Amino acid sequence: MLFFLLVITAVTAALMAGLFYAYSCSVNPGLGRLPDAAYLAAMQSINRAILNPVFFVGFMGPVFLLPLSTWLVFREGMQSSGWWLLAAAVTYLLGVFGVTMAGNVPLNNALDKVALEDSAALAAHRVRFERPWNRLNTVRTVCAIATVTLVIVACLLSTL
Repeated sequence: MLFFLLVITAVTAALMAGLFYAYSCSVNPGLGRLPDAAYLAAMQSINRAILNPVFFVGFMGPVFLLPLSTWLVFREGMQSSGWWLLAAAVTYLLGVFGVTMAGNVPLNNALDKVALEDSAALAAHRVRFERPWNRLNTVRTVCAIATVTLVIVACLLSTL
């Protein structure tokens, strides 16, 4: 049971790391080449489309699975694995979930209210959105990759 839980925890964390990494190295640079109206329309569309059950399972999975896995591993007496999982939980909760909820979501919500018909204001809207959103995504990417790395180390230590 614990092994299965650790695998699911690692997979959900890895899915998020992959998503944020893909944005950092392909989606954001590609969108960045678009003119203001097209960029803003694409981001509005993406931000609406990502709000779906498949995304939420991956995104929220580590929020619940990391603390649960940590508690169970400590309960089993696997102290070294427990500390690595605790570090993974803190990293994900603060650096991925926290950054998303406190930073990216408010930016997404503000962008969703932008009327794309007002072409004179589009450049200003893009300036307020693009650079801060990309910086926050970089933080999420690094933290998500760190989370996966910490979970893998915990899993490897639990097998020794």
